[in-house]
Amino acid sequence: MGKSRYRLADFSSRIGPSVTDGDSIQPLPDILEAGLSVVFCGINPGLRAASTGHHFAGRGNRFWRVLHLAGFTPEQILPEDDRSLLRYGCGLTAVVPRATAQAAELSRSEIELAGSAFRLKIEQYAPRHVVFLGKMAVSGISGTRDIEWGLQAKPFGGACAWVVPNPSGLNRAFGLDALVTAYREVRVTVASTS
Repeated sequence: MGKSRYRLADFSSRIGPSVTDGDSIQPLPDILEAGLSVVFCGINPGLRAASTGHHFAGRGNRFWRVLHLAGFTPEQILPEDDRSLLRYGCGLTAVVPRATAQAAELSRSEIELAGSAFRLKIEQYAPRHVVFLGKMAVSGISGTRDIEWGLQAKPFGGACAWVVPNPSGLNRAFGLDALVTAYREVRVTVASTS
């Protein structure tokens, strides 16, 4: 095999910002305002989302499609239009601000430490419902491994708390139909209590 005549630098301007080093990426801004109906809460941003500055920007992430199919939005929002979610009474945030390629790169103590600040954020913005995307964050914050799917018995930061499956493309345990069903349950409950 011959030597490549291209250097890595030749490609860097064509492939966009680096998504390999989470420490050099700016924190992903929250999409929040006071009194929202629902705040969706990821564990932490993925590297692609953090590098682009837009939530759920990874190609394999099903969040925007699921949100639309579950009835939260009248059309499927593109990641670059993530701020438009506020029009529908919904917001986005993450428990841990540090971006990683996979949530498994976070330590339990990192999630626990972020939990207090996250609870204060939810209390400050006072959404009616907070929806955790996956069990990992709730388990880390509460120190409990036995987390059920759906509406939780105890509120979180003054909001009704939900746990739904993570829409990440890495989560192969839940197909699209199962995700839509779980998210639709939240939407129907939110609509019935408005």
